[in-house]
Formats: sequence, structure tokens, C-alpha cells
Amino acid sequence: MSTITEDLTRPREQKGWRVVDIVVAAVLGVAVGLVFWAYNNSIATFWGPIDAVLPGLAGLIAGIWFLGGTLGGLVIRKPGAALLVELLAATVSVLPGNKWGITTLYSGLAQGLGAEIVLALFFYRLWNLPVAMLAGLGAGVGAWVNEWILGNREMTMAFNLTYLVCLMISGAVLAGALGWLVTKLLADAGALDRFASGRRSTH
Repeated sequence: MSTITEDLTRPREQKGWRVVDIVVAAVLGVAVGLVFWAYNNSIATFWGPIDAVLPGLAGLIAGIWFLGGTLGGLVIRKPGAALLVELLAATVSVLPGNKWGITTLYSGLAQGLGAEIVLALFFYRLWNLPVAMLAGLGAGVGAWVNEWILGNREMTMAFNLTYLVCLMISGAVLAGALGWLVTKLLADAGALDRFASGRRSTH
């Protein structure tokens, strides 16, 4: 509890975006976008077989697609970073072509907003594992809302509830916890020395 209180009473990080923030956001967006592209052509091919077991269950492997938002937010720690990196990653992943086309950008926008809203609720001052997992969960909710608008509203309530729960779990683990771990590893390696995320460990 004391850690949370200390974090919330700390002065907010420098508000304005620096050139290094923009450059790192771009680098993260490209790197995560390539991860998305590789994921599209590997593990995500199991989506159909998993969903055949229980409609909506495949949401458990969707969390990797939310990683840009949590990682961008945790590393850069500026308002808008989660949304920007997730949207950049979605753009990069669609350039070589995929079966979802332009709707990939809608997904990136919704997922980035989901993570961004959670980080904003903590005033961009708390960056521990639980908050990272909540941000990933928020990205999952954003993904669900986007897909409901794009067509899942025609599906059964059982499917949509199952899919929502699976997206939230997957987002919390594969985007939130994994994003937090990657940020910590980058910080420990000295790659984030010009960022608050590298000057003090995430807790």
C-alpha cells in the first residue's frame, strides 16, 4: 500500500514529448509490428482449431496483439504513448498484407485506447505489474468492443461473453505481464537510461 501511495504522490514525469520519446515510440512500433506480423503467420493460425473447441476460446491467444500499447506506455510513460505505439505496430503489421486489411488499424486504435484509458486512471504515475496487467486487460476490452461493432454483435451472447473473458485474461498476461517483464529487462540492460522507466525499477 505504501508503494502505491508513494507512486501516486510523486510528481508526474515531464509532460512534453522529447525527440527521444518520438524516436523510441517509432522503434517500438516497428519492432512490435514485426512481432505482430510474425504472430499472424505462426501461432495465430491455430485460432480456428482453438475456437472449434469452444467458440470464443481463441481469445486466449490474442493478447500478443495488445503488446504495443502496454509496452509503449510502460517504457515512454507519457500520455498518448500506449495509443501511438499500438497504432504504429498495427500499421507496420498490415503493410506486408494480412487477411484483416484496414480493419487491423481499427483494432490498433481500440486496443491502444483501452490500455491508454487504464494508465490515465492512475494519472500516468503508477507503473507496477498490477497496473501493467490492468492496462493489458483494458486493451482486451477495447479489442472486444471493436470486434463487437464490426460484426460480433451478430454472434450469440455465450460467444461474446466467453470471448470477452478470454481477451481480458490474455491481455492481462500476454500484453500486461509480458510488457512489464520486457520493460524491466530493457531497463536492467541499460537500454532505457534516458527514460524514467530505466532510472528506477518497475515495482
